[in-house]
Amino acid sequence: MKLLGISGTILGAKTAVLVQRILDEVKQRHPEVDAEILDLRDYDVQFCDGRKINNYNADTRTVFEKVCQADFYLIGSPIFNCSIPAPLKNLFDLTPPDVFRNKVMGFAANGGTYQHYLMIENQLKPIAGYLRAYIAPGYVYAHAAHYNDQNEIVDVDVLSRTRNLADELVYMQKGLGQSLKTALNK
Repeated sequence: MKLLGISGTILGAKTAVLVQRILDEVKQRHPEVDAEILDLRDYDVQFCDGRKINNYNADTRTVFEKVCQADFYLIGSPIFNCSIPAPLKNLFDLTPPDVFRNKVMGFAANGGTYQHYLMIENQLKPIAGYLRAYIAPGYVYAHAAHYNDQNEIVDVDVLSRTRNLADELVYMQKGLGQSLKTALNK
């Protein structure tokens, strides 16, 4: 089972820290899962303009392949202007919807107000629904105050939610994976 954690921004470190924390929980609690982070800060992903994927630069093709090869996802997003950032939207635009179909998707987000968590409910979950992904019921939202000066998550409740989401993602993937195999073999 391949879990891809996507840090969907090219600015700041808090989103990557949050995604990595959840992936670390997965690795510790479920060592059978191959968990990898895709930090968009590390790639020069071109904007989607309708070209075939082979006509984009090497970084864009690499990111595309990583997304396509994953069995399930943890999508991490900062919240800018009450919305997802352009690099994450671009990643969704580059990837055909059927790549995400019938795959588990969970969410982690960080922002500067305590109301920003609503972006997960109002934007990320509808996108996942459109993509026909199975949405983990829980998610993690971390406010800027939940990090220390070194961008480490220090809030006990947020740390607890990272463990819960790690378990939820794996349990859903295992359960749905078995159900889908059974259904397809009938």
